[in-house]
Amino acid sequence: MRIPILLTAFLLLSTSGLLLSQAHFDFNTTCKQAYQDAICLKLNNAQRATTAEKLRDPNNLVPHFIDNYIDFFTLFLNEDPAELKLRAPAKEKRLTLMATGPDSSPFTLFTQAIIKLQWAAVDVKFGNRWSSGWAFRDAFKLAKKNQNLFPSFLPNCMITGPLQMAASTIPKNYKWLSSMMGIKGTMQQGQQTLNRFLNSRDPWALLFMNEGIFYQCYTQFYLLNQPNEALEFIRTRQLDLVNNHLFTYMAANLYLNNKQSGLTEAIVQARNKSPEYMITPLWDFELGYAKLYRQAPETSEYLERFLAHFKGKFYVKEVNLKLAWFYLLQGNRAAYRKYIEKVKNTGATESDADKRALKEAKSGREPNPILLKARLLNDGGYHQRALALLVGKSNTDFSDDAERLEFTYRVARIYDDLNRDDDAIKAYQATIVIGRNRTDYYAARAALQIAMIYEKRGNCIKATEFYNICIDMEGHDYEDSLEQKSKAGIVRCGG
Repeated sequence: MRIPILLTAFLLLSTSGLLLSQAHFDFNTTCKQAYQDAICLKLNNAQRATTAEKLRDPNNLVPHFIDNYIDFFTLFLNEDPAELKLRAPAKEKRLTLMATGPDSSPFTLFTQAIIKLQWAAVDVKFGNRWSSGWAFRDAFKLAKKNQNLFPSFLPNCMITGPLQMAASTIPKNYKWLSSMMGIKGTMQQGQQTLNRFLNSRDPWALLFMNEGIFYQCYTQFYLLNQPNEALEFIRTRQLDLVNNHLFTYMAANLYLNNKQSGLTEAIVQARNKSPEYMITPLWDFELGYAKLYRQAPETSEYLERFLAHFKGKFYVKEVNLKLAWFYLLQGNRAAYRKYIEKVKNTGATESDADKRALKEAKSGREPNPILLKARLLNDGGYHQRALALLVGKSNTDFSDDAERLEFTYRVARIYDDLNRDDDAIKAYQATIVIGRNRTDYYAARAALQIAMIYEKRGNCIKATEFYNICIDMEGHDYEDSLEQKSKAGIVRCGG
């Protein structure tokens, strides 16, 4: 009796092994289209295609890989805790599946690295910083290992390049963490690695090119401090900002942060509004901010709709503060006070902007209407209108030290944005003198802006001096983000 039992067991194990050995990565036409649909945020289309492919070829790992993109965009952009509970269990199952891929395929480690990277970003949005750090580490190690095993497989560079660039700018408070996790690299190494991918005509690089372009634009804008170059990249590559909603969001967001809110408004309004695309409240967020900067009457409609439909916690306090500002400038003090209370009682403080919003709400201080309007106009790119509000005024026109400091800083930023660099430097230096020992961010930001002006002029010695002045200031708002920007500047200057 033992022989048939042993034979049966052997056959079962053999069959199991055969099934595992048949696991493969087939980027056929259906899977390529599903991936492109996911990247364009046509998530339902992508889901239908991956479901069909799993039925057609149960051993193809690619549809399971693409499913992770669907989960990633759903969770990262909308931050719905109910969706997280529903989708989180699939992460480990997919990683296990990807590990069954053949050792001879570069996709076995690559897919695991991408899944780890995406869930690291999701963890950041849901406040799981510790697990996020380890996931970034794992993604980097998997991609580096894959790069060593398959040096000609260029999609690896799409992962390792941006992570190397980011690692070189980690604030000192977190440097121990990056060292422990082994994410190392320089800005130059990371940029060269990513460019190797972007400049390639390799078929696999071309498949993942839109994803790589997304990383390129953000690293160039923020880490390399080349916002105009990043936006020029978008124009010269003639990215489809209408039908690729990931590019729509990216461009709208970058233009908004480059003080070109009119273009943000135009881009979001011109997007393809077909029901094929993912529904996200972020369009209301982008439009609400763009309209706020020019004080459009419909501002409140967009920002209130964002708050009504957004399930996450990032930027909730900040959006409530922006609504409070809007109503204050409209003369509606009851609505102003209502939203100030919402700043205190809703959302979280994971982002610097939310922390700053809560601090202002708790202070009990109303913003000076003239300074607030000038700030919003300047943030939106309406620099001449902002300057016109402040022309003829001086520090003595404001009632206390906080307003005098903000006035000096606002004048400096407007001069800076009008390319009146010498005037800007003088006003920034006055800001540092007045605000160096305060917890407001103005003095530290002034030092950062002076440094960037000198870097633009090619004077890296003076630039590094002021980047270090910014880093040396502590205990102020936005400390981590300003330090990271300064560290990136020092790296760019060869420090």
